[in-house]
Amino acid sequence: MEIIIVQVLGVFTFLIGSVWLGTWIRRAPDKDTAEKASRISHLLFWSCLVLPGSIGLLYPGLTRYDSILGVPSLPLQSPAFAGGLVLLLVGIGFLVRSNHALIRLGRGIAAFLLTRQVVSEQVYHWGRNPMSLGYYLACIGMGLMAGSTTVTLGALFLIIPVHMFNLRYFEERELELRYGQPYLEYKRRVPFLLPKLGRG
Repeated sequence: MEIIIVQVLGVFTFLIGSVWLGTWIRRAPDKDTAEKASRISHLLFWSCLVLPGSIGLLYPGLTRYDSILGVPSLPLQSPAFAGGLVLLLVGIGFLVRSNHALIRLGRGIAAFLLTRQVVSEQVYHWGRNPMSLGYYLACIGMGLMAGSTTVTLGALFLIIPVHMFNLRYFEERELELRYGQPYLEYKRRVPFLLPKLGRG
C-alpha cells in the first residue's frame, strides 16, 4: 500500500510542479529561464512518475494492485493481455524512434541534455509529442497485460491527464521560449499528440 500512496503523491507533486514551472516561465519569459525550468520538469517527471512507477513493477507488482485495494481485476484476461502487449510494443516503438530522432536531429536527448533545435522530421513529422504518446500507450498496455483495473484506470485518468497538462501548460510555452518562430510554425503545422496518418 505504501508504494501506491507514494505513486499518487508523486502524480500530485508533478502536477503542482507543472503549475509552478508554467507560472515561472510566464513571469520570466526568456530562454535561460525556460532551459532551467525544462531541466526541473524532467527531474520531476523521472522522480515523481517514472521512479515510483518502476518500483511498483517490482513491489508490489502490477498484478497485486487490485487485491491490495480490494478492486476486481479486469475481465477477459487473455484479450486484455493481448491488447496490452500490442499497446506496449507500439508505445516502446514510439519511445525508441522519438529518442533516436532527438539525438540525431536535435543534438540532445529527452531529459537533461536539451535539444538545440526543433525536431520536425521522422516520427515528429506526424505529431509533436510522439514520446509522450509512447509513454501513454506503454502505461495502458502494462495495466492491461497485468489484468489490473487499478493500473489501467490510474494510467487513463490520473497519469495521462496530469502529464498532458504538463505538456500543454508548461512544455509548449517552454519550447516557444527556447526555439521561437521555428517552434511556433511547427506547432501550427503538426498535431499535438495523435498523428495524422498519410501526411506527406
